Amino acid sequence: MPDLDPKATLHRYLRRAREVMLWKLDGVSEYDVRRPLVPTGTNLLGMVKHLAGVEAGYFGATFGRPFGEPLPWSAADAPLNADMWATAGESREMIVGLYRRVWAHADATIDALGLEAIGHVPWWPEERSEVTLQLILVHMIAETSRHAGHADILRELIDGAVGMRADADNMATSDARWWEEYRERLERVAREAGSSAAGRTP
Repeated sequence: MPDLDPKATLHRYLRRAREVMLWKLDGVSEYDVRRPLVPTGTNLLGMVKHLAGVEAGYFGATFGRPFGEPLPWSAADAPLNADMWATAGESREMIVGLYRRVWAHADATIDALGLEAIGHVPWWPEERSEVTLQLILVHMIAETSRHAGHADILRELIDGAVGMRADADNMATSDARWWEEYRERLERVAREAGSSAAGRTP
């Protein structure tokens, strides 16, 4: 029988996305977990740090239940993008432990309130700062899932590891040769399409 409780369903999807973020750190070296692999500096541990701060705010101050630990990188006067990377002094264990404590705080807020409960997001424009728990749950599912997608790509670039979860990778096959041939086929198609488009350019 499917779960018909809307709050439980939303909460389950948030929990799954959270776990994906931490799974993507498993087996990655200290260098690679922090390494910026794209021009904007996106990195695995930084995204976890970012999500810890974001979730602490949305399920904390928004509903009058502030998270009890200081997060200086989330302060209004923090340097730009300070929440998107971990300093050398911020260990993986520290960031992951913080994220798990934020989960517990957020889960307590979710358990305590109904979906229609009203909160106020202090950093949103006044005209749309009033929100419901349902809106914030959807917002955090979208935010966490978006970064989980980033983490998928970063992890594949680091060591080729792919998949949705340890127990269900959701990939078409595990055959490395198949993937190599598949990628080559896509490259040929892209080149053909590019050549055709170039030939049509006036």
